Amino acid sequence: MASEEIRTVETRTAMSPTERGAAAAAPNPPETTPGAGRTRAWATRLVVVGIMLSALNLRPAITSLGALLEEVRDGLGMSGSVAGLLTSVPPLCFAVFGVMAPRLARRFGPAAVVCAGMAAIATGLAIRPYVGNTAGFLAASALALMGIAVSNVLMPVIVKRWFPDRVGSMTGLYSMALAAGTSLAAALTVPLTDAMGGNWKSGLVVWATIAAAAVLPWLPLLRDRGPADARTQEPAADTAEQQAPLRITRSRTAWSLAVFFGLQATAAYITMGWMPQIFRDAGVPAGTAGVLLAVTMVMGVPLAFVIPRVATRLPHQGPIVLVLGVCGLAGYAGLYLAPSGGAWAWALLLGVSNCAFPLALTMVGMRARSGAGVAQLSAFAQSTGYLISIPGPLLVGVLYQQSGGWGLPIALMAALMVPQMVVGFIAGRDRTVEDEATR
Repeated sequence: MASEEIRTVETRTAMSPTERGAAAAAPNPPETTPGAGRTRAWATRLVVVGIMLSALNLRPAITSLGALLEEVRDGLGMSGSVAGLLTSVPPLCFAVFGVMAPRLARRFGPAAVVCAGMAAIATGLAIRPYVGNTAGFLAASALALMGIAVSNVLMPVIVKRWFPDRVGSMTGLYSMALAAGTSLAAALTVPLTDAMGGNWKSGLVVWATIAAAAVLPWLPLLRDRGPADARTQEPAADTAEQQAPLRITRSRTAWSLAVFFGLQATAAYITMGWMPQIFRDAGVPAGTAGVLLAVTMVMGVPLAFVIPRVATRLPHQGPIVLVLGVCGLAGYAGLYLAPSGGAWAWALLLGVSNCAFPLALTMVGMRARSGAGVAQLSAFAQSTGYLISIPGPLLVGVLYQQSGGWGLPIALMAALMVPQMVVGFIAGRDRTVEDEATR
């Protein structure tokens, strides 16, 4: 008992002021029997496993396609503009379907919605290589991306509700797993395709099996609404906020975070959709181009764990935004001047820059005090942000086809990094949307 109290004191001492505030605001669980305590611990472990497996599946649908985009274009007879449209489908689906996530979570529970999302990902990835035409490929991709969209929005909500005193560390673990899944799909898709006879369809469908495995941890939790359900007492402030919804569009912080999210998503999806082709057009072999994309993505594995923990300990996250932006500008300059000569350096720099995503997720959890506020802010920032990001990959495809080179598309990418740094700096201020947007 004494050792347990010491561990509790040490844990709270190690928390940042933000995390200690979240812990103080979190509901205190009622006294439970030893059996109920064991059940609670078992459910918490399942949530951790579910979060990690789900995060692994939130990008392979995109990066596996980026590694084989040329083969898919040839196989389905796509033009450059249609391929650009294909790279714009992810943010479109994330914007359209992500806004539905809070309502679905209130009705069915976050665990049930994420479970259904993983099933949708597995189904879409399993059928899209074999539909035989561009329209069917887009429809099956949209099904998988719908599952990704609702899971994207609900992950910060699940983290806030189940781990209110560990938002930074759990967001870091989730982001690290997401980056690992992203980089693995980018690095292994081409070798797996070669090992299975060079058929791009086999190389894409293999990722459906991992998504199917991610369904399993959520099945025992289908009826579970999280720690803040009828089994515990909801904090009075949180209950009041749920009864009086936020006018989220009145919050300058929410808008800044949404635009920041949109611009970093634009950069990320351009990178995932087009960077292998940039390197291939510069004379880099297809396999190496896939590995370079994997290097860019794998940078997020350690940094996605470190950045959220650092961010929760800072009163202002703006300096982190600026550092990531400068790395992005340097990477784009390298791609413009010497795409093949310094390919590994540019891949590393753009990998650091892409870690704006875990930073944005962390700020979503920090810019709202309550679980209800996080749900509204997450849905607004991600849906609005992904809407903002839709034209980017499509415009890159059009510019590439019209100009016959990568100079104009790369200049566009670099130009978009400047407003990303500005709005990210504003979103990093120490304030909450409840203070700005409560009705």
